[in-house]
Amino acid sequence: MDSYTSLLEKTRVPQPTLQRFAVISIFSKLRSAPSHLGPDSEPGSDAISRCLCSSSVAVVDQSVRELCRLVSDSKLDLPRGLLELQSALEGSDPKFVEIFVKGLGFLVRVGFERSNRSWRVESYENHPFVKILLSKAEVQSELVRQVLLFISQNKQSVEVCEFLRPFLNFSILRIPFSEYSSYLFARQLVSSMASLCCTFPNEAMPIFRLLTNCLNYFPRRSLEESRNFNFIVEWMTDSFIVVLRQLVETGSELIAEAQLCSVKLLETVLDLCTSSYKYSGTEPIIELLKHFLAVQKDLALQFIPELSTVIMSLSVILVESELEHEQFSILKFLHFLFKWKSETDYVVGRAASSLSEELLVIFPIVNLMSSPSKTIKGSATDLLVVLEKLSIKLLTTPTVELTKKGKYPSISRAEYIILRLLERLWFQDQDSFPSSFFLSFSPALIDSKEIRNGPRSWTNQLKEYSLWIVERRKLSIPISKFQETFLTEMPLLVGAISGVLLMHPSLGSSAIDSLNSISTMDPKLGVILLLAILFYNNIFTKKDVNRQSMLPKLLGMLPSLASQSAMIPLVVQTILPMLQKGGKPVLYATATRLLCQTWQINDRVFGSLQGVLLPKAFSEYMSERNICISMAASIRDVCRKDPDRGVDLILSVSACIESQDPIIQSLGFQSLSHLCEADVIDFYTAWDVIGKHVRDVKVDPIVAHSICLLLRWGAMDAEAYTETSSDVLKVLWEVGSSTQLSNVLQWAKARASAFEALTQYEVSSIEKGIPNFRQNGMELLLSETNSVVLSALEGLQMKIIGHEHITRRRFVKEKKVPANKIEKLLDIFPQVIFTSGKRNKAGQLPGAALLCHSFIAKDLNNQGTKKGLQDTHSGYEDAMIQIAGSLQLSRNIFVALLSLESWKAFVRRWMRADILSIDAKLPAILDKTSKAANDILKSMMRVAEESIPRSAENIALAVGALCAVLPPSAHTIKSSASKFLLSWLFKYEHEHCQWSAAIALGLVSSSLHVTDHKQKLQNITGLLEVLCGTKSTLVKGACGIGLGYSCQDLLSRVEATDSSIVEKENYKMQEERLLGRIIRSLSLMLCPIARSSAHILESLSSHFPASIDDTDLCITSELSLQDNDDLEDDIWGTAGLVLGLGSSVGAIYKAGGHDAVRCIKDLLISWIPHANSLVQNSGSRDERSSSEIILSVGSCLALPSVVAFCQKVEMVDGDELDLLVSGYKDLISELLTVNKTSIFHKSLLIASSSGAGSLLACILNEGVHFIKVEHVKCLLELFRKCYSSPYPPITHLGAMLGVVNAFGAGAGSLVDCRPSVLSSHADYDQKDHSYISGPLLSSHVCEEIPASVMQEIFLIAQNSDDLQLQQYAAWAVSFLRNRLWSSDTIRPAESVSKSVSQSVSEDSLVMKLGLWIKYLNSSEKGRVAHISTVATVLRCLSRAPRLPTLDWGAIIRRCMKYEAQVTELLESNSDLKRGALREECLLFAMAHGKQFDALLTFLDELSDLYRIRTLDTSLQSCLFSHLADLIKLFSGSRLEKLLDDVAIHLSSLTSNQIYNFEQKSSLRMSCWKGLSQCLDEASLDSLEYITNIEKCMEVLFSLLPAPQSLVNGRMNDQLDSVDEWSEAVSCLAKARQSWLLHFLQISHVDPPVRDDIQFREVLKKIRAKAKLVRIGCIPLTELGKLKYFLLNSESAGIWDVLIEIVAALQQAEGSVKRQWLIDAVEISCVSSYPSTALQFIGLLSGSCCKYMPLLILDRLCVLNDLPVTLPSLFSDPSWEMVAETFVSHLWTSTERVHRWASLVAVGGDTREIERGENDMAALLLQVMHHCCVSLKDYLPLEKQLKLTNIVVMYDTTSHSDQITRTQKGSNSAF
Repeated sequence: MDSYTSLLEKTRVPQPTLQRFAVISIFSKLRSAPSHLGPDSEPGSDAISRCLCSSSVAVVDQSVRELCRLVSDSKLDLPRGLLELQSALEGSDPKFVEIFVKGLGFLVRVGFERSNRSWRVESYENHPFVKILLSKAEVQSELVRQVLLFISQNKQSVEVCEFLRPFLNFSILRIPFSEYSSYLFARQLVSSMASLCCTFPNEAMPIFRLLTNCLNYFPRRSLEESRNFNFIVEWMTDSFIVVLRQLVETGSELIAEAQLCSVKLLETVLDLCTSSYKYSGTEPIIELLKHFLAVQKDLALQFIPELSTVIMSLSVILVESELEHEQFSILKFLHFLFKWKSETDYVVGRAASSLSEELLVIFPIVNLMSSPSKTIKGSATDLLVVLEKLSIKLLTTPTVELTKKGKYPSISRAEYIILRLLERLWFQDQDSFPSSFFLSFSPALIDSKEIRNGPRSWTNQLKEYSLWIVERRKLSIPISKFQETFLTEMPLLVGAISGVLLMHPSLGSSAIDSLNSISTMDPKLGVILLLAILFYNNIFTKKDVNRQSMLPKLLGMLPSLASQSAMIPLVVQTILPMLQKGGKPVLYATATRLLCQTWQINDRVFGSLQGVLLPKAFSEYMSERNICISMAASIRDVCRKDPDRGVDLILSVSACIESQDPIIQSLGFQSLSHLCEADVIDFYTAWDVIGKHVRDVKVDPIVAHSICLLLRWGAMDAEAYTETSSDVLKVLWEVGSSTQLSNVLQWAKARASAFEALTQYEVSSIEKGIPNFRQNGMELLLSETNSVVLSALEGLQMKIIGHEHITRRRFVKEKKVPANKIEKLLDIFPQVIFTSGKRNKAGQLPGAALLCHSFIAKDLNNQGTKKGLQDTHSGYEDAMIQIAGSLQLSRNIFVALLSLESWKAFVRRWMRADILSIDAKLPAILDKTSKAANDILKSMMRVAEESIPRSAENIALAVGALCAVLPPSAHTIKSSASKFLLSWLFKYEHEHCQWSAAIALGLVSSSLHVTDHKQKLQNITGLLEVLCGTKSTLVKGACGIGLGYSCQDLLSRVEATDSSIVEKENYKMQEERLLGRIIRSLSLMLCPIARSSAHILESLSSHFPASIDDTDLCITSELSLQDNDDLEDDIWGTAGLVLGLGSSVGAIYKAGGHDAVRCIKDLLISWIPHANSLVQNSGSRDERSSSEIILSVGSCLALPSVVAFCQKVEMVDGDELDLLVSGYKDLISELLTVNKTSIFHKSLLIASSSGAGSLLACILNEGVHFIKVEHVKCLLELFRKCYSSPYPPITHLGAMLGVVNAFGAGAGSLVDCRPSVLSSHADYDQKDHSYISGPLLSSHVCEEIPASVMQEIFLIAQNSDDLQLQQYAAWAVSFLRNRLWSSDTIRPAESVSKSVSQSVSEDSLVMKLGLWIKYLNSSEKGRVAHISTVATVLRCLSRAPRLPTLDWGAIIRRCMKYEAQVTELLESNSDLKRGALREECLLFAMAHGKQFDALLTFLDELSDLYRIRTLDTSLQSCLFSHLADLIKLFSGSRLEKLLDDVAIHLSSLTSNQIYNFEQKSSLRMSCWKGLSQCLDEASLDSLEYITNIEKCMEVLFSLLPAPQSLVNGRMNDQLDSVDEWSEAVSCLAKARQSWLLHFLQISHVDPPVRDDIQFREVLKKIRAKAKLVRIGCIPLTELGKLKYFLLNSESAGIWDVLIEIVAALQQAEGSVKRQWLIDAVEISCVSSYPSTALQFIGLLSGSCCKYMPLLILDRLCVLNDLPVTLPSLFSDPSWEMVAETFVSHLWTSTERVHRWASLVAVGGDTREIERGENDMAALLLQVMHHCCVSLKDYLPLEKQLKLTNIVVMYDTTSHSDQITRTQKGSNSAF
C-alpha cells in the first residue's frame, strides 16, 4: 500500500489534469509492478478501488479508462475488471453512473470478442447488463446506449441476440414487479434496438426475431400496459419497414427471409390481440399491421402463403369484435389482403389445388351485412363479392383436384385449430379412418350409439350438442362455465366452419342442420342465417354451379328462423315475393311449402298461410299442377299438425278431394283422415259427403292408399252405422284383395294400408261386412309374397286369432281319435300267443317272450304276498336259462343285435319284479335298485359260466342289457360286469365267449357314468386289442359292434361333470384320442376288403392323426375272406365292422369332423348296389371286387342310422333321401328277382329288407321330408313278397323286420331313431295324398297295405307250420309292440289326454295355419309356398296363445330346411334376408317350447355345442341373443351346459379362419345381448345359474377387441369393435356389483409392455371401468386408484383408454376434474412416459374449454393444442383457483423435459424417461415451453426468468412432417 500512497495522494490535488496523471501513474505502476504489488495483490486492488471510489470526476473517468486498458491488455482478468467496475457503480454518486456504465459496456464488448462471440451466461443474475440494470435507476439511458454500441460493434447478429436475450427478457419480465420506470426502460431498449437495425439492414433479421419473441413477455393487464405494447409494436414495424425498403433497394437476397420474419411478427401480434387480456381496442394494431403490409405491397413484394394465417387471425378477431370502428379496420385489412393475394402469381397455382382459408371469413362478414352502418355494409359487400368468386371456384373445382394444405406449426393457435378442423372435415373421404372429435365427450352423446355404417359426422355431433345445451337452458338446468362460453362466444366460429361445409359434396345437408341448431342456440344469429341463406342461394343458382339439389334444403332453413318472434316478419317478407301471381310456378310452389313449414313453427303466420290456401286457388292454378300439389300438401300438414286449424280449411280439403288429379285427391283424403283421427269431424258424416268420390278404388294406388288411411277411422262407430260400415269394409277388402300387375310397389303399399285399416275393426263387424272373410283372408295370406303386405296381413290374422281365443268354447272335449287296426292287433298280441295254457311257449317263442311275456303269476302279482314275491327272482332266472337255450344266434351278428335289444326288455321286467320283492322282503334297504341288479348280475355270471356256448352267448348279451337299463350311478354293478366281460373277451380259445362279450362290453361302455373314465378307457382299449389281435372274422365284427356302441357315449357328457375346466379339457382330449384310435383301427381293418375305397378310408383316418401319446395297436391279423359261398362268418363279421364305423358318426361330429361324417355316409352309400349312384367315383359293380360286395350287407344295416343322424344335423338333403329310398327298393326288387340261394344273397336280402324299413322309419319319424306314397307301398309289397316266398326263415325274419321297422320298431339298429310323438291329429284334410310324412302308423294316407301286411305277420306268429318262421314272426311283432308300448314313446291316446289344455277348434285359424304348415312340401312342383309367406305364418303361430296338438318338432325341422330347398325355385326377395325363415323357426320353438316337448327337444339339440358350430352365423346370433328365452325353458343343469357351450364356442372362434372379424364380433355381440336380457328378467341374487352367466361374461370379456391403439385393423373392424364394446358395457352394467368390481379389479401389474397380453387385458378392464363410470354404474374412485399406472404407460398403447377416462370424467364434479388435472401434471414430473400424462392433460383441458367443439381427438393434436386449451381452461374462474398450482408443477416438468431433451439432442440418454419417448422430446419441449410462456403470469419472477433461458427452436413444419421426422429418429436443436 505504501507503494501507491503517494500517487493516491496526488489524486486529491484539485487540479484535474494532475489528478489524471496521478491515475495514469498508478495504473502504469500496476502494469510493471511485481506480482506482490500487481493488480491482483492487496495493495494493487486497494489502489484500484480507491481510484474508482474517488469523488473527483477526473479521477473516476481516468481510472475507468485505465482499468479498461488493463483488461484490454490482459493485465487484469475480465471478471475482475467487471467486478471492480460493478462494485464501484453500485456505490457511486449518480453523476458517475454514466462513466461506469460506459466502462462496463467496453469490458462486455472486450469479453464478447475474446469469447469468439460465444459468451454464454448461465443465469440471468450473472449477465453483466442485468447487473448494471439492477444497480441504479440512473443507469438506464446509458445502458441502452451501451447495448446499441455492443450491437453495432458485433455485426454477427445471431450471436449478439443469443447474448442479449436473457437481458432483454429480464428487462421485460421485471416490469410487473418493479416501478413504472422499468416499463419505460424496456420500451426505450426495444425501440432503440429496432431503430438501430435500420443502420445495418443485412444483419437486422435476427434482432427482429429476438424482439418479436420478446413481445410474448410484455404485460398487457392494464390499459396503460396495452398502450405501451402498441407503441413498441409501432416502433418495431416502422423500423422493419425502413429495413425492408433498404433491402428492396439493394436487391438483397434476404428479402424472402425478411418477409417470413414479418409474418412471424404479424402472427405474434395478432395472437396477443386475441388473448384473454384486452384492455384497449384492436383498431390501432390492425391499422398498424395493415400499413406494415401495404408498404410491402408498395415495394412490389408478392403475397406469400404464410400470410394466409393472418387472414385466419383477422377472422377470429372479427368474430370477437363488437365495435364498429374495429370491424371497419379489419374489413379494410381483409380487403387489402384479398386484393393483394389475387394480384400475385401465387394464387394461380394454389386456388385450384387447395382449400382456401378465406372461405372461413364468409360467415363473419355476412354477420356484418346486418349492421346499420353504411360503411360497414359497403366494405362487407366488397368482400362478399370476392368470396363469392372463391366459393364458385371451389364448387366448380373437381374434388379430386383439391389437396390438403396440411402444414400447421407444431404449436397451435385458435386460427390453426379452426382451419385444421375444416380441412379434416373437407377431406375426410380421403382419409383411411375418419377423424374423431372432442364433441364425443359431450354428455348429449353418452347414451347415443355410433351409426353402424360409420361414426357420426362432426356436423351431426355439433347439432346434438347444441340442442342439448339449449334444452338444458330451457329447463333451467345448470350448465358449466365453458358451455355458457360456447353459447356466447363460439356460435359465429362454428357457423363459419358450417358455412364452408355447406358447399361440401356430402356434408352440405348435415351442415345446414348444424346451422339450424346454432340459430336456436343464439337468437342473435337469426338475421345472420337469413342473410347467409340468401348468399348461398345466390351461389347455388349460378349457371356453372351444379348444386341446385341443395336449394330446397337451404331454403328449408327459413322456417326454423321463425322460432324467434322478431324474425317472423323478415322470414315472411322473404317468402311472400315468391308468391306473386305471374311468377315462376316452381317458386310459388316452394314458397307455399316454406310458408306452411313456417306456420308449423310459429302459429302467427297462419293468416298469411290461410290466404294462400283458399279453395279458389285450386281453380285459379288448375293448369299448374306443382302449385296445386304444394297447396294440397300444405293443407294436409295443417290438418295433421293442428286439426282445429284444419277445420278452418275444410272447404280447401273438399276442393282437394274433388280434384281429378290423383295426387291432389290422395292428399285431400289424407287431410280428412287427420281431421277424423282428431275427432273434430265425424267420419260417417264426412263419408256421406265424399263417398261419391270413392267409386273405383282400383284406378290409382296412391288414391287407394289415402282412402284406406281415411277408412280406418270408421272402426270407432262401426256398430252404430252397420250398413255404412259394411260399405266401408267392402272398399277396404276390395283394395286389399286387388291384384294389379302395374305399379307393384305402390299397390303393395295401398293393400298393406287396407289390411292395417281392417285391423282397426272388430272381427265380428268384418265378418258381417265381408262374406267368408276368414277363409278368404287365409287364402290371401298363403298366396301373398310381398313382405309389406304380409306384415299387414300378419296383424290382421293376429287380430282374428286373438278374437278366436277370447270367444272360444271352454271345457270342450276333443274328438277321440280311434285306434287303428295295427294298434288293436298289437294290444291283444301277448294274450293270443301266450295264453295261460301255453306257458311253455316261452321256449318256443324265445324272442317274443323276452319282449312281451310276463313271468310273474297274476295272483302273486296282484296279492303282493311275501311268499309269492320271493319266488320271483328264481322264476325269472329259470326263464332266462330256458330262453337262452332256445334262442339261437347262429353266429349271426345281426341276430345277436336283435337278441340284445330283446334282453333289455326282459331285464327291465326282471328288475321291476326284484325291486318289488326286495321292497316286500327287506324294506329297510334304501338302494333297492343296486341290490336287485347285483342279485341279477350274480345269477347271470353264474349261469353263464355253467352253460353251453349257445346259452352262454345269450347270457353275455343279457349282462350287457342289464347294464344298459341300469341308471348311470350303478358304478359297482357295471364295473363288475365289465370285468366279467373283459375276462371273456380275452378268451381267444373260446370264440363264443369273445364275440358275445365284445358286443355286450360295448353296450356297457356306452352306459357308464360320466365319471367312469378309467373303466371306459379299459373297455375300449380291450376291444381295440382283441380287434387287432384276433383271427376270427366274427370276433372282429363283434368288436366293431362294441366299439360302435362305445362311440355313442364319447364326447357326449364331458361338459356335464362337476370337474374343473382343466379336468374337463383333459377328459375331452382323452376321449378324442380314443375316438381317433377307433376310427383308425376300423378303417385300416376294412381297407383290405374295400380296395376301391381304400384311399377314402385312409383319408378318413387322416382326419384323426395319431398323437405322440397314442398307442395304436398293431393289426396282427387282417380280414381274410374266402372265395366260396360259405362266407356267413365273414359276411356278418365284416358287417359288424361297417356297423361300428357307421355308429361312430355322432362322436365324430362332436369332435368337429363334419367332413369325416360326410365321408362315412358317402362310403356306406357307395358300398350298396343301386344306391351308389349317389356317390361319384364309386365304380360300377363289375369294377368292384367280389370281396368288396360283402361290405354291402353291413352298409345296408348301418346306413339308416347314419342318415338319421345326418338328417338331424342337416347334412343330407331331400333329393338324396329320395334316391336312397329308391336305391333300397331297386336292390330288394333285384334280389327277389334273381333266383339265388347263396349265403351272401340271403344275408344281403335280410340286411337290405331290415335296413330299408329302418331307413323309411328314420325319414318318416323325423317328419321333415315327404316321401312318395308309391315308394312306401312298393317297399311294403316287396317285404310281403319276401316273407311269402320260399326263402329260409331267417330271410323271412329280415322281411318282417323291414315291415315293423318301417312302423318304427327300430330292430337291429345300434342307434335309436324312434319318433318322439305319434301325432294324434287325423290328416283327413291333407290336400295331396301322393306324399307322406310323419310316422307311418299315424298316417291315414296308406293305411290299408300296412294293416294287411301286419295282419299277415300276426297270423304267422299265431299259427304256422314252420316253428322257426312262427318264432321269427312273433319276434318281429313283439319288437313293434315293445317299441310302441315303451315309456319312451308317447302314444296317440296319451298325447291327446296330455294336451287337452291345448284344445283348438278344428275350424279355427290357428288350426288351419298349423295344418297348412304341417303339410308344407317343397317337393310339390308348382305349389311351392314363398319363404316370406312361410315366415309370416310362423310369426302368427308364434304369437298365438295356444296351438293344436301336432308334431311341431317335425314341422319346425322341415321349415328349417325349407328355405334352402326352394330358394332356386322362387324369385329372390331382397326384403327378406338370407336365413330369416330359420330364425323364425327358432323363435317359434322358443315361444311354444314349454307346451310341446318336441320343440324343447329341437332346442336342446340345436343349442348343443357341436350343433351350434355347424349353424350359419345369423342363426347363431339369433340363438345367442335369445338366451333369456332358453333360460325359461331349460332346466338348471341344461342351462349350465348351455352357457358353458356358448363360452367354449366363442372362445374357439379366435383361431377360426372361416369367420371374418365382423362375423365373430357379431356373434359375441349377440351373446352380450342375450346375457343382458337374462340379467334383466330375473333377480340376480335368486338366479341359480348366475355363476355360469358370470363365467360366460368373463370369457366374452377376454374376447373383446383390444383398444384400437394397440391393433391395426380395417375401418369396419373398428366399427364392430365400438358396437361390441357398447353391448358388453350394457351387459356388465346389469351384473352384480360385487362380482363386477372383483372381476375388474387390477391387483398387480408389472411394468407395462405394449405387446404384452397381460397389459392388454389390464387396459380392457380399465376401459370397461371407464365406460361403466361414464354411465354411472360404478364409482369414479375405482378409476382414481389407477392414475399412476395409466399416466406412467406408453401413450401408444393406452390412447383409447385415456379417451374413455376423460369421457367418464365429464360426469364428475368440478373439484374431481381439477384434482385429476393436478395429479396428472404431478405424475408428469416423475413419469417414465411424460407424453402420456401430457396427452391426458390435453384431453381433459380440451374437453372443458370453450374450444372443445373444434378440437380433434388425435395424439399429436392434443399436445399441439395445449397452448390454446390450457389458457382457455384457466380463464374459467372455477379452474383458475388451481392454475397457480398446476403451472408450478408444469414448470417443474418442463425443466425435467428440457434436461432430457438436451441429452437426447447430443445422443445422450437418461434413466428417468424411457428411450421410446426420445422421438417426442423436441415436440414435448416446444409444447411445454409455450404453455409455460402462455401461463407465465402464474409463475413467480424467478421461474419466469428461468423459463426465458430455455432456448427452444420452434418447429413450423406440419404434423405429417413431425411424424416423418420422428420416425426417422431426428431431433430438433435447442
